[in-house]
This record gives sequence, structure tokens and C-alpha cells, in this order.
Amino acid sequence: MKKDRREFLKSSCKVLGMTALATQMRHFGLMDVLAQSSRSESGEAGDDYKALVCLFMNGGNDSHNTFIPNYTEGYNLYAAARQAQGLAIAQNTLLPITPPSMGGQVWGFNPAITELKPLFDQGKMAVVANVGCLVQPLTRATYQAGAPRPYQLFSHPDQVEQARSAISSFKSTTGWGGRVADRTGGLNPGAGIPMVTSIAGATLFNIGANTAPLVVTASPTPLNQVLTLSGFGTAADELARRAAMDNVRAMDLNYTMVQQASTLTQQALNASQQLSTDPTLTVTFPSTSLGNQLKQVAKLLKFRVGLNMSRQIFFVELGGFDTHSSQVTPHRNLLIQVSQAVRAFYDETVAQGISDKVTLFTLSDFSRTLNPAGSGGGVGSDHGWGGAQFVVGGAVNGGDFYGRPTSNGTIVPTLVNGGADDADARGRFIPSVSVEQYAATLARWYGLSETDMPLVFPNIGNFSTSNLGFMPAP
Repeated sequence: MKKDRREFLKSSCKVLGMTALATQMRHFGLMDVLAQSSRSESGEAGDDYKALVCLFMNGGNDSHNTFIPNYTEGYNLYAAARQAQGLAIAQNTLLPITPPSMGGQVWGFNPAITELKPLFDQGKMAVVANVGCLVQPLTRATYQAGAPRPYQLFSHPDQVEQARSAISSFKSTTGWGGRVADRTGGLNPGAGIPMVTSIAGATLFNIGANTAPLVVTASPTPLNQVLTLSGFGTAADELARRAAMDNVRAMDLNYTMVQQASTLTQQALNASQQLSTDPTLTVTFPSTSLGNQLKQVAKLLKFRVGLNMSRQIFFVELGGFDTHSSQVTPHRNLLIQVSQAVRAFYDETVAQGISDKVTLFTLSDFSRTLNPAGSGGGVGSDHGWGGAQFVVGGAVNGGDFYGRPTSNGTIVPTLVNGGADDADARGRFIPSVSVEQYAATLARWYGLSETDMPLVFPNIGNFSTSNLGFMPAP
């Protein structure tokens, strides 16, 4: 290849405002584009639309103050651990629910998530208990005896990456969203944009071996302005530039790197043309960080047909959950933001007629210690381990709690510091559900084959099941 052609390609790519497609361009040289035998090579087309939306609650959401036992014995244990220091939520403010799997026990939603409670009641929301990063199943005894556990356990950056990669035995360069896209690419033949779209930057979750995400900015930036092309207008010099670029992109396609760069550029051009309008939504979204991200996802959903998308994965993120001190008000405000934004998003999928095709789920690095940090107005909580996540969508087997048994026989550990499921003495509960099991349940509904399951989740064979039951069979 001649140097001037390489320079032209480089300068042309700089002109494209949509080089967000290539945010992880370094992976082009490493991603073994043609090395994998996967459904992305099979040409198998999806027969309907499905989308996963990952909401990452960064910092470690305190799930003990999100879903709270509301029956007498359970609440008394919770209050004994948190009330004296000022971290317990008052029982008379809880939003009561009765999950069938909990044997008649009444539980409660934090009063800040008012908008989500009706979705649980309607069977459109499920709670998955005691989820966390694991290498293999652990008990208190095996953990304390030194059995394999996640590397750098309780460390923020490491546990964030493990939740996003679904691999805790080694540091991964790919995320489970990207790897799912790698293996299901054949369900999107002729797709106008990559399968994975992030509204929160290029993160590990989005990156596969042969998947690079489309990265767009959140609302209020109009959708037709986030992927605009610069320098390719209707002026004579701009038309000449476009013709020259199209011509040079047709050269040297026998080189894998050149072919992939040409394909990426064509995706940019196609997507920019398709996303040339800013669609109107039916539902009003809150003007918050998460509301603006989910609003942009909802707008992108409206282009699914024009972009020939049968499968899509989206990533949004809300930070601020690292609540070591002065937790009560900030955590309440974060949960209000989550509740309002997720409810608006769900209602918009209903308005678009795809509520049973779109599933939103939460992830977090870990939960918090049951034992508070500090007391009074400055009370907070420290880095924990297992915690509850929730899943929302019309296809969800909702209105219930899901998980795997803990030492007490139920899917929720006994809320006692130093108890049978505590890693130490502060209520860092050992997960009974691995991130792999949680993610695999979602990925199976999305369309990941059983054959590809261990390729996406290499440690899944260490666990008794890869299906927790909160999603229907595909």
C-alpha cells in the first residue's frame, strides 16, 4: 500500500464525525476478525427484534437499602444491623411486595423507587438476589480456607471490570456484552450500525474480540447531530472529496485490515444517512444524567427497522454509588433518578410496541457492607460483595425474586454480621449467584446458543446452572 493512500485514509477518517464507531480502533489489530467460527459467520438471521440494555450503577449500589425485608423477623435483623447508626430505612415507609418465591414473606422497595414498584406488581420487573463476582461457588468455610475467589476482591476498578467482563479468574480485555455480540452477529445480517451501542463512552462491557461499539452522546444532543459527517456536503470540493474517498476505499480489499476499515467507514456513512432526523418520543423523560442516556436509547430504538437491526445491546451508566459517608440523601436521590428514568424508558417501549422485545437490567461492582461506616448524619457503608439486581421488560418473568439458595435455604442470606454467609464480620455477603449465571440467563433469551455459552462465559461450567429462570426460553 502506498503511503499517500494510507495518509488519505487517515485524514478521511478524521473528517468523519462518526469515528465513535472506531473508538476502540486498537482492537482492529488484535481482534482476530476472521479467526472465530461463530454465528456471525453463519448468516443466520434473527426472526424478530430483541434488545438488552445494561444499566451500570457504578460505585457499588447498596442493595440492602434498595430491597428490604418487611416481615417482622427479617426487618428486625436488618434494623439491628443498621438502625442505631442511622442507616436503616423506616419500615412504615417501605413499598410492600410479596414475592411468591419467598414463602409468603413480605418485602419492601425503598420508597425512592416509587415508579418501579407497579412494574413489579404487574409482572414486568424481577429482582435477582445476592449476585456478585465469583470464580466458583463459595461458602464461608471454603472462602476462609482460601478457595479461589475474584482477584483484587473489594477493589472498585477490579470489581467493575469483572462485572463488565463476567470473568473473575483473570483480567479480561473483552466484556460480556461485546462477546455476546461476537457470537450472535449473524442475527444482524446487513445491520447499519454495530450491534453494541454505548451512551456512556467506550467501556469494557462493550468490547468483543471482533466487536467495537458505536458510541454516541446522550440527550439533549439531538440524535441527528451525534453522528454527523463533516466535510462531505454538496459543495464541489466536498463532492470531490467523497468521490475520492469512495474510490480509495475500493482498493486493496484483499488486506484484512483495509477491508475492515472500509467496512467501518461504510457503516459510518450508512448510519449517518439513516440517523438524519431526531425522532419524537411519546413519553417525557426526566432531564437527569440517566434520563438523558435512556432517552437517547429510546430514540435509537425507533431506527431499528431502517438500520436493519434484529438484535441490539445498549450500555448506560450512573455513578455516585460509592457511599462511604453521608449516604442517606445521595443514595435516595440516585434511586429516585433510576426509578424515574427506567419507568419512562419502559413506558416508551410500550408506546413503541416493543416492551416485550427490550429488557433492561442492572449491574454494579458490588453491594455495600450491612454494617454501616460511621453514624449519624455522616453514616455510610463500605465495599461489600453480593447484592440484588433488577430486570425490567415485558418479556421478564416478573413479580418475583430469583436466585440460588444460601446457607439458610432461601435465596437471600440472613442479614447478620458475621453470619453463615458473611465473608468476614461486616456483612460482606458471599454471592450465591455469579455474574456469569445472571448474564447467561439474559444472553440466552437474547439468542446466544448453548454451544456458544462457554465461549462467552468461560467459567460458567463451574456453576450448577446457567439459567436462573427470570427470562423465558428463546
